Amino acid sequence: MFSHQKWKFSWSQIATVASVIVLVSLVHLFLGPVVPSFDSITVRQAQNLCGPSNESISQVTKNSSQSLVVVAFDRRFPADSHGAVVYRNASWKAEIGQWLSSCDAVAKEVDIIEPIGGRKCMSDCSGQGVCNHEFGLCRCFHGFTGEDCSQKLRLDCNYEKTPEMPYGKWVVSICSRHCDTTRAMCFCGEGTKYPNRPVPESCGFQINSPTNPDEPKMTDWSKPDLDILTTNSSKQGWCNVDPEDAYAMKVKIKEECDCKYDCLWGRFCEIPVQCTCVNQCSGHGKCRGGFCQCDKGWFGTDCSIPSTLSTVGEWPQWLRPAHLEVPSEKNVPGNLINLSAVVKKKRPLIYIYDLPPDFNSLLIEGRHFKFECVNRIYDERNATMAFYENILATAHRTMNGEEADFFFVPVLDSCIINRADDAPHINMQNHTGLRSSLTLEFYKRAYEHIVEKYPYWNRSAGRDHIWIWNSMMLVHWGNTNSKHNHSTTAYFGDNWDDISDERRGDHPCFDPRKDLVIPAWKVPDPYSMRKNYWERPREKRKTLFYFNGNLGPAYEKGRPEDSYSMGIRQKLAEEFGSSPNKEGKLGKQHAEDVIVTPLRSDNYHKDIANSIFCGAFPGDGWSGRMEDSILQGCVPVIIQGFSEAEIQFRLGNVKELWQRFLFRDSILLEAERQKATYGHEEDWAVQFSKLKHDDIFATIIQTLHFKLHNDPWRREQAVNRTKDYGLPQECLHKTS
Repeated sequence: MFSHQKWKFSWSQIATVASVIVLVSLVHLFLGPVVPSFDSITVRQAQNLCGPSNESISQVTKNSSQSLVVVAFDRRFPADSHGAVVYRNASWKAEIGQWLSSCDAVAKEVDIIEPIGGRKCMSDCSGQGVCNHEFGLCRCFHGFTGEDCSQKLRLDCNYEKTPEMPYGKWVVSICSRHCDTTRAMCFCGEGTKYPNRPVPESCGFQINSPTNPDEPKMTDWSKPDLDILTTNSSKQGWCNVDPEDAYAMKVKIKEECDCKYDCLWGRFCEIPVQCTCVNQCSGHGKCRGGFCQCDKGWFGTDCSIPSTLSTVGEWPQWLRPAHLEVPSEKNVPGNLINLSAVVKKKRPLIYIYDLPPDFNSLLIEGRHFKFECVNRIYDERNATMAFYENILATAHRTMNGEEADFFFVPVLDSCIINRADDAPHINMQNHTGLRSSLTLEFYKRAYEHIVEKYPYWNRSAGRDHIWIWNSMMLVHWGNTNSKHNHSTTAYFGDNWDDISDERRGDHPCFDPRKDLVIPAWKVPDPYSMRKNYWERPREKRKTLFYFNGNLGPAYEKGRPEDSYSMGIRQKLAEEFGSSPNKEGKLGKQHAEDVIVTPLRSDNYHKDIANSIFCGAFPGDGWSGRMEDSILQGCVPVIIQGFSEAEIQFRLGNVKELWQRFLFRDSILLEAERQKATYGHEEDWAVQFSKLKHDDIFATIIQTLHFKLHNDPWRREQAVNRTKDYGLPQECLHKTS
């Protein structure tokens, strides 16, 4: 955390200081948090990282051999002056870069037996769910439950009514017309010309004009607006308005009514469009508002898992080519058929739990705003979905839990954060209004499910399990929060101080021994791609330092809380503000080549590309400015106490690894789908297809591969290893 004393350095000194305090060195794998810490590993342990496997050799000889192996790695791939080793165009911490260069680079495919399930489900899930053919269990659509999905739930739109509030207290799903109780969504309903037209939120209630023109309109949630049913062209209608008449300005419409729900487009929801689902159901199903209704023979959240009823030629790439092992008829009990497919794969291998849809598909199907929870329309906050889609389609995926090296638990936490309290059935009444507490409850239930239904957690105490925690849970770039040990956000909905220690534990926000931090999802910008902003040389970057964002209460529309950004942005503006505050004052040390402003830029990416250093400071949680900086070739500057983000940034480093801050493969998955559907590529798809270096997901896989053979707990279990890892013996850990 920087000092609150006045800064009185010359700009040459400040530039020097900035180059030291700037974020985590790209030399540490481009960012420290994405690599495991070696602080807990002794020198001897480090020497044992890549030992020989000949157990008959004496201990002395064995230890000597191990030391020689490590020395060989050092000599083969020596660290540079910053303690870094370059692997695949990125600078990594020496131990990691040396292992990746020596081992990951030579990894070979191994034969993996993939189980192909053939179990049937009760009543074929009554047509209201998808059958998991591995376990013979139904995954029911929104509003249905039971072993065969035959039971219909009642999910009300409104809370209990009172004399004062006949439609109950306000909630996102509040409805004055017809409530679809399978999804808690509001529509015009029977008796209207357009019964399936949404009537979300204030659309169905009376709007009162303000007495003061500067004040906003107020919705009276106790009084329905009957005019939305009108056929009188002089009144503001909705449910009976013909789109043609409205577009021709022949009738009036209620401006508060719009098309928020998925699967419909146009001002009057008159255009049916493809709904948004995980991986768009992989071409093996129909997307019904967020839940994949899989074709016969397919299952999984994205319909990517084939059963014995599927056609082998349609299997996904991560199961090709496959050699099938078909059991003899005498070994087939009744009509239950399970097959085995032998597929060549490279490690690490990741098993993805097929959780009940409460943790993923139902959260998407039940959302009230089409832009939430998904990145198909490119919600800029949702790295969760990008990661999920990547991992479902990766060649490193396996359905064989016995061969898996890691296990992914797909809880769509970002969707819970967005949807918390948006309907009576997903309320925060037992969570003191904290969406992070509600999310924690989902995680707990997912944990209980996998512990009860699967054997894998208990084998490793969960140390090989992957969970997603998004930035709204206040996961920052390497922030351990060790100084505060409490929530530092100014936003009440995310302040987790009131969550008991028993529920949230007593541990840092980030633990480098086990945690990886991945960049945020950013909206694809083909214009920046064409301009190659990341390549812009220093001489064309005329701004020394740049920051554009909320600067607190001293400015118009600034956040009023002193605790916002832990006071960092406010102090920055006080010293270096380049725009006048409410008092008309600039920062005490303002300078021509330093921009610190709350004014939204019309050329944000270009402004960053014109800068050498760019601020990457917390707001309520962690902002996406680190990604913005690197993607435009600007060196990010972090001011944050007790952070694991170690720094030795150079402009050249940013240019080398900016692609590792892109979800390129996730974007290209969508590009391939659109090309297959529409027969052409959009400009963004063309620009992203030109990128050839490793992206975020490739970086994650490389890091997991390193962790697979270098995490301390893995070494303790190495003596029992029987798997084929496709690596030379010198790359495999053995216990001493």
